[in-house]
Amino acid sequence: MADMRPLPLGYSVSVHRSLTAPILLAGAPRLATIVNGTLAAALGIGLQLWGVGLIFWTVAHGLCVFAARRDPQFTDVLIRHIRHRGYYAC
Repeated sequence: MADMRPLPLGYSVSVHRSLTAPILLAGAPRLATIVNGTLAAALGIGLQLWGVGLIFWTVAHGLCVFAARRDPQFTDVLIRHIRHRGYYAC
């Protein structure tokens, strides 16, 4: 178990940015990328609509990258919004 004594005055510990940054795949959050890829594969392979699946993936991934540039944790906010929508209704 780690020693939990407080740090002496004037002493600081640097934390690498990668420990606090969200995990992104190709610029979009990991969850959104996996969901977009799964839906695009279902359209392309399952329904054999290759063009529609490719267009869907391109547009959806582009929107996710755009949203992630503004807020990298937008998927967490969206999930929480959907879960609590009825609670905050007027």
